[in-house]
Amino acid sequence: MDSLTQIALGSCVAAVCVPPAHRRQAALLGIALGTLPDLDVFVDYGDPVANFTMHRGFSHSLFVLTGLALLLWFALRRWWSPVREAPRRWLAAILLALLTHPLLDAHTAYGTQLFWPSTVTPASWATMFIIDPLYTLPLLAGMIAALVRPASRCAGRWLTAGLVLSTLYVGWTWTAKAIVTANARQTLAAQGLEDAPMFVTPTPLNTLLWRVVVRTPAGHLEGLDSVVADDGAIEFTFHPSDNTALAQAADVPAAARLQWFAGGFVSAVMEGDTLVLADLRMGQHPNYVFCHAVARRSNPHWYPLGPQRRPATLRTRDLATMWSRIWSEAP
Repeated sequence: MDSLTQIALGSCVAAVCVPPAHRRQAALLGIALGTLPDLDVFVDYGDPVANFTMHRGFSHSLFVLTGLALLLWFALRRWWSPVREAPRRWLAAILLALLTHPLLDAHTAYGTQLFWPSTVTPASWATMFIIDPLYTLPLLAGMIAALVRPASRCAGRWLTAGLVLSTLYVGWTWTAKAIVTANARQTLAAQGLEDAPMFVTPTPLNTLLWRVVVRTPAGHLEGLDSVVADDGAIEFTFHPSDNTALAQAADVPAAARLQWFAGGFVSAVMEGDTLVLADLRMGQHPNYVFCHAVARRSNPHWYPLGPQRRPATLRTRDLATMWSRIWSEAP
């Protein structure tokens, strides 16, 4: 999720755990801890594919963050009086401020390596867009209350309300995704594709209009489904992919890394002799957020390139079109 949301979440979960007299200190510490995992963006791993696929890696590992929380708690308990006064509650505050960050990130389409250093495919539950004001605003209200009037009952109520409302909203996102997934499966079954791999994710800034991507042997299907306006089969559009080239270049490290990171949801295009891979989970055809040139063909062999990220094309009119699509069926 975006930095502001992680700051608000870390601040609220820390502040709600500690005694009222400690709320402001906990809220400020939660702001720092909620930001900490994303500082890995300043690490340069050497090339665009490595930077893309190693973000949300070690710094988002539940194992690493649990160990860090315990070390920090031990240090603060020795040197800081508020933690000595309520050690268990501060332990909960520190743990939650750190661990809720990667767990929330896993609700977006971008992969989060919760179990690093394990090589299991990154978690990409994709129930929320990376920026979602309806989730963030209740947490901001709670954070502000904890900072302005920390010891008051009013602040406690705002904190509780913010966390309850944001958590209920997360529950709604899972419900909406389940509705769209069931509709997509029904549509695909009628086409003989009931077992096809599928990825379902919300469109930008909302959880009412969802994008469905389905992998096929020759490419992928893409369709939109509104939980408000649509009542029937999803209209899918087919987009080809050079899966033969993708299979032939499977041993190229950058190509293999991208396929692992995206759980196989990549599209391959040949630009001359250059293989370009697009991550199908983020963006919409033909404007995907992450596209990388990774290999060059020189018959009969493939040679790795120094990976190059292709610039994404983002247009505000696309957001306006999607907003209209939420409230009306596909033509």
